[in-house]
Amino acid sequence: MPEEPIALRRWYAEDLKLRAPIQHNLAIVEAFAAAPRERFLGPGPWRILPDGRPDSPFVTPDDDVHWIYHDVLVTIDETRGLNNGMPSFWARNFDHLDLKRGQHVLQVGTGTGYYAAVLAEIVGPDGRVIAVECDDELAARARSNLRPWSHVDVVHGDGRVHDPGDVDAVIVFAGSTHPAPFWLDRLALGGQLLMPLTAENGWGFLLRATRRRYAETSAIDLAMAHDRDRFDATSIGWVGIFPCVGGRDEQAAKRFSGVVDELRRNSPRAQIPFEALHRGDPSAETMDRVWYYGPGFWLERKATT
Repeated sequence: MPEEPIALRRWYAEDLKLRAPIQHNLAIVEAFAAAPRERFLGPGPWRILPDGRPDSPFVTPDDDVHWIYHDVLVTIDETRGLNNGMPSFWARNFDHLDLKRGQHVLQVGTGTGYYAAVLAEIVGPDGRVIAVECDDELAARARSNLRPWSHVDVVHGDGRVHDPGDVDAVIVFAGSTHPAPFWLDRLALGGQLLMPLTAENGWGFLLRATRRRYAETSAIDLAMAHDRDRFDATSIGWVGIFPCVGGRDEQAAKRFSGVVDELRRNSPRAQIPFEALHRGDPSAETMDRVWYYGPGFWLERKATT
């Protein structure tokens, strides 16, 4: 490959390091420097939505790849509002996960495959990325685009019901009102789920849930170690994103809108107040601890001090 695209990717990756910022896992910087974004966008010119002004898109005057090595959205399908996601947003999200070489990752909503390639670079050839895409045309493009990464398996199907086997991370690129059972069932100890919880308008927050590792040095630890229905949970920020097919429940969406609207009304910059995710439905005994619940799960309100 010519030197110029390599130099462009290095500049872009170092810029993302500051913009995201990437503070914990510098392998993410190397991954963005290695994955050629142009491979996943189709031939230029490209339609670009600038950072901070997504309401002012423009078409590049030519197909020079320097246009796409910035922190910008690039349109994949204008008619459906599909874009190749904002690089700094996903770089920041990946930095909130404990991703390592050799791990197995499920990606739900792979699009044309760019972020699957970035994840493949992070986990390395001894790792594995299961990239699931429900749209047949996008899945076909992703499969072709990702051929150089033999440790990526592209699946055309429903990411909510696909069984990936045991994984170390599940990263969802579309918004739901509730997690799919497999996303929690298949997490290894210490494994993390990152997913957007969103209302009908596509706005909400990013949920991070972690299957705890217990030292098993006390009776409490031993008891909790067998509770596979409780996960440590937090939010890592607000999000607006495309909806996940099959991931919407009308009643849950109304409840979600209610708790989010109340939170933002009281304090627009308030931290989202929960600390654990529980499987199943809340009981009468636990309802006073519930911040939000949807089909098959509930979020436990953070204890006040």
